[in-house]
Amino acid sequence: MRKNYFIAILAICAFSISFAIGNSYAMEAMNTVPKISTDGHKVNFEDGFANLADRLLPTVVNVSTRQKIKDRQMPNMPEFAPNSPFEDMFRDFFDRYGGDRHRAPRKREVSSLGSGFVIDAKNGYIVTNNHVVEHADDVKIILHDDTSIEAEIIGRDKKTDIAVLKVKTNHKLVAAKWGDSSKARVGNWVFAIGNPFGLGGTVTAGIISARQRDINAGPYDDFIQTDASINRGNSGGPMFNIEGEVIGVNTAIFSPTGGSVGIGFAIPSNLAKNVVAQLIKYGKTKRGWLGVKIQKVTDEIAESLGLSEAYGALVSSVVEEGPASKANIKAGDIILEFDGKKVTEMRQLPRIVAETEVGKKVSVILWRDGKRVTTKVKLGELEKAEEDGLIASVDDKSNNSSSNSQSSGIEFKEFGMKLLPLTVALRQKFNIAKDINGLVILDIEEDSSAYNKGLQRGDVIVEAGQEQLNSTKDFRKVIKKAKKAKKKSILLLISRDGDLRFVGLRFKR
Repeated sequence: MRKNYFIAILAICAFSISFAIGNSYAMEAMNTVPKISTDGHKVNFEDGFANLADRLLPTVVNVSTRQKIKDRQMPNMPEFAPNSPFEDMFRDFFDRYGGDRHRAPRKREVSSLGSGFVIDAKNGYIVTNNHVVEHADDVKIILHDDTSIEAEIIGRDKKTDIAVLKVKTNHKLVAAKWGDSSKARVGNWVFAIGNPFGLGGTVTAGIISARQRDINAGPYDDFIQTDASINRGNSGGPMFNIEGEVIGVNTAIFSPTGGSVGIGFAIPSNLAKNVVAQLIKYGKTKRGWLGVKIQKVTDEIAESLGLSEAYGALVSSVVEEGPASKANIKAGDIILEFDGKKVTEMRQLPRIVAETEVGKKVSVILWRDGKRVTTKVKLGELEKAEEDGLIASVDDKSNNSSSNSQSSGIEFKEFGMKLLPLTVALRQKFNIAKDINGLVILDIEEDSSAYNKGLQRGDVIVEAGQEQLNSTKDFRKVIKKAKKAKKKSILLLISRDGDLRFVGLRFKR
């Protein structure tokens, strides 16, 4: 009996000791809840992102735009035989919906909302998305305290969907700070601030769901994916890490319904800040250009060329007189490294090249004839190559896609036209005679100088400035020559259905 009594006492003591130890560990765990310093503020499970939100909400702005567009003119009422029953029906329709059917098209305003963030408080620079302000006639930014300020578009980049605005104000601005997106890891906490559905400063939080996403938005896709709630109106707003640094620019969502389903995409800060710096400095981008068309290296291609693993970018063709051509890079070469950076995937190369300084002489390691070969390339400028007609404008994924140029044409913004040299297919499509040569018009912007002069799709520009045109490069040279001579317009010889006529077009101001 006494023995059992002592055993019971020992058991109680052991339980008390284990409880005390367990409670000690629990108290220690409670006292070591992660607390992350952010310039004197703390983030923990109690206040969440409240301290960060207080500090960063003033850095984010709402972007309000207005665009003036013309209503299409109502067509004239068709002619009918006398006493036709359709005459009264159509007259009623036009009277009810058409009003004065001979009136000129009316102009109306369309407004839209987006987000942005201040990146330079001293000079008033604000970052947003290109698609937020692309067609805007007027842009305003609204600060966190509801102050409204007129903004100027400093520069836009369609390829990365980045735009920079500038405001002049005595009002105090608060700037956000760029972070290093390369350090972001899947699972890291992030939060977004923006203007969803015009509601104003709205904070949402989540994690990084994936990195290096390619969503077919442009040639340099490298998106950060997040489950932080992003909706319409969040475009152009910042994605912050828990240090309060901008590691992304919220740009797109995947949504079958149009609302947030937990799949949002942001442009990485390391890509965005280089573009922003160029837009501020030049008003446009100046990207490196190699002058090659590339394709993916498959396992079969790697094996057939004696490469131990499938990586790099296979050169399918080289632009004549381009940087690669001058460096003796040939079709069939595989680019393994560029400027000290390994090309693990084909789609990395256009982005690496684009981010390299124009005019820089870089080392390129190739795989040729079963061995590694090193060459030096002096990079050209992508935008200049596009202007000179050496390559098609890169608004799609392929850096120099011939299929893109064949379908949409090369853009001449001076006149609001897209043109291409005549081919057999284009002659058949627009019924153009064999003895007509020049550039065919594939598309015309409404309200452009070409549109207002009555030019149409299928018209052929035979001459410009009284010089025969055989390529888009020829046209660029004539335009450059006219601008150098400070001319305000250029004379074109147009062929339509075999008839020739001269048209003078003014340069877009």
